[in-house]
Amino acid sequence: MSDTTGKKIDIQRIVFILLGLGIFLLIYFLPPWKDAVDPTGKAFELSREGKAAIGLFLMAGIWWVFEVLPIGVTSIAIGVMQALFAIRSAKDAFRDFMDPSVMFIFGSVVVGLAFTKTGLTKRLAYGMLKLVGDRTSMILLGCLGVTAFLTLFMAHTAVAATMFPLLLAINDLYGENDKPTNFGKSLFIGMAYAAGAGSIISMLGAARGPAAVGMFKEFTGTDVGFFEFPKYLLIIGGVMVFLIWVYLSMALKPEKQKIEGLKERVEELSTRLGPISKNEILVIVCVLGVVCLMGLQSFVPILKNQDRAGLMLISTLLFFIFKILTVKELEEMPWNIILLFSGAMSIGFCLWKTGAAQWMAVNWLILFQKAPGIVFILGIAFFVLIMTNFIMNVAAIAISLPVSLVIAKYLGVAPEVILYASLVTAGMPFVLLIGAAPNAIAYESKQFTSGEFLKHGLVMSVVLMLVLGLAIVTVWPLLGMPILLPKP
Repeated sequence: MSDTTGKKIDIQRIVFILLGLGIFLLIYFLPPWKDAVDPTGKAFELSREGKAAIGLFLMAGIWWVFEVLPIGVTSIAIGVMQALFAIRSAKDAFRDFMDPSVMFIFGSVVVGLAFTKTGLTKRLAYGMLKLVGDRTSMILLGCLGVTAFLTLFMAHTAVAATMFPLLLAINDLYGENDKPTNFGKSLFIGMAYAAGAGSIISMLGAARGPAAVGMFKEFTGTDVGFFEFPKYLLIIGGVMVFLIWVYLSMALKPEKQKIEGLKERVEELSTRLGPISKNEILVIVCVLGVVCLMGLQSFVPILKNQDRAGLMLISTLLFFIFKILTVKELEEMPWNIILLFSGAMSIGFCLWKTGAAQWMAVNWLILFQKAPGIVFILGIAFFVLIMTNFIMNVAAIAISLPVSLVIAKYLGVAPEVILYASLVTAGMPFVLLIGAAPNAIAYESKQFTSGEFLKHGLVMSVVLMLVLGLAIVTVWPLLGMPILLPKP
């Protein structure tokens, strides 16, 4: 069908715009829903604003998945709808657009720009390719391994921003220009997935680790040490990186088994780069300095109260002070991606502040209050997995951990397994672009659609649940983790 100007009308786009709006309005005008009641008898009322937040949450999800609008514009709609329908004030709704977490993502993207402009990304890419050779399968494995390894020492958002231009350089050598290819899809989707899998291993990989450990200590009185943290998560993170590589190698089989002449081209391009420049050294020093500051937060009292966004933005200031970056790079920022996370933060806080998230958590978890321990644990992990694809992973843990620890006592489930199972799934939102910053950064490559990301993410989410279930019944007990409490 075409309009009077001869342009084809996108019926599917109109249908999904109206579907999202229709679901929001239906839920908004429905009568009040009944309270959620936890095992202790505490009632969680769903307010009018909370019910509307759930409707908005579903509308945004539909618009994001089917890309009916630019993803950043859908984020703006989240703020607009909150204000128009009095879900939250405009001040609250749009204040979240500049939340410190969003500014951390901004700073991480700037790091990537600095690496690209100075040529560091090409230098890193060529160095890695010399090691892994010209086989596309090994190049993919090398990229996933480097991504996961870096998350042991720096936040996965910063890692994704650093790896992104490196992957662009590698994809250029593949020889298909900007055209989407299976190899390009596997590189960038794999980077997003590996960043999540690697980030669960260390407390430095993401803010969710320290936050969850702090909550766990508050609820149980038990502390988890910095070096104790990876004990149960290293094996899952490592296995998931390997399985991501296996899956993508089969589902997105590269068009070329080898990049012919790659070795010679890499040698030639490396020679052209010449010796490392002053600006490259400055970027390395700035980034390592910021990473060290974030790493020292766990040990240095004066740094503990510093927000990571402030520390990350130190590098942004230094890049401009030393004229490594100019206003030109600032104008070239991927604002669509930054707006995406602004909207994700806004809807996340909306669900949290209106009580909708707690209401959903209690309703879900009480379904398992009489289930076997393993079913209950996986039920919690699955809830966190769903929520972390839509809202901040810290928030997903924060709304589920208190309720699940209460129910766990009735079922004789050890609290430690609840903590670690939640951390596993909170770190791997493989389905939606808004689930984690690396997902959105990878999308900027234009190698894949949000629908393709969702399709492969659903498969890998099933794999993740199977790996977690296997770890709970075999590996974790062997490593000394209690799964069930001894009967009195």
